[in-house]
Amino acid sequence: MDTGQKRQLNERKFPNWENLSNGSRKYWLEVKGKHGWKARYVKEVNEMEETLKFYQEVYDKNGRLVEIHEKYPADKGHQKTEGG
Repeated sequence: MDTGQKRQLNERKFPNWENLSNGSRKYWLEVKGKHGWKARYVKEVNEMEETLKFYQEVYDKNGRLVEIHEKYPADKGHQKTEGG
């Protein structure tokens, strides 16, 4: 799969993205929970659309980041933040 195809696939899976200054991109998808919490799945790629990092951010009902779960390149488990 070439870079253009990878970009199209990422844009379909992740409705939000940001072009970063070094030519890489950050994609994200937000999922709302039942009790006002939300999760944001974030994928960071290089200029060739190769995945550099994939993680989940968990926000409480007040929009504070309370937890990060880095899943790729290594699963580091859930890590509480100062807001959590």
